[in-house]
Amino acid sequence: LGPAIVPTYSFVSMSEISEYVSTPEQYREKLIQEGDEPGSAALDAKVAAYERRLPMMNHQRLTPDVPPWPATCFYPMNKKRKVGENWFTLPFSARAKMMSEHARSGMAFAGKVSQLITVGVGLEDWEWGVTLWARNPEFLKDIVYKMRFDEASARYAEFGPFYTSYVMAPAEMLDHCRIGGAS
Repeated sequence: LGPAIVPTYSFVSMSEISEYVSTPEQYREKLIQEGDEPGSAALDAKVAAYERRLPMMNHQRLTPDVPPWPATCFYPMNKKRKVGENWFTLPFSARAKMMSEHARSGMAFAGKVSQLITVGVGLEDWEWGVTLWARNPEFLKDIVYKMRFDEASARYAEFGPFYTSYVMAPAEMLDHCRIGGAS
């Protein structure tokens, strides 16, 4: 494949657990702010369920399982530092609220799209890398479009170039591109 494939881009980054992942105590407070009754059995059950999911969610962030889905997309991004739109001058609580909204938008695509967010801060020109896998390319378009309307993206995000691909075996790709004797 060497002469047929030319690398066009690389991105150096690391996986980490986001500072916006709520602790069980923070999750409890958020639920109370959203109307759950303090001390209720329903609230306690929601927090207990979150606490059981949290180790798995954090493990997935650090050592993700790459789904066997064929459509992929990668793009780098930054948070803005412009006057009036500086993400880093906002209080943590405001940033956390926006990231929670952003996460809820993404959850609507569970089972259709999987993501990996990596950190390039100090390693790259871009702060984060977003990798998406989907069951079909339309889901990639749909999730990116929907999430662009979240305040965290609409007001504070800057996006780099998008790289999309379709996963297939090398022989299948060569045949599809009519390279190497295929007719």
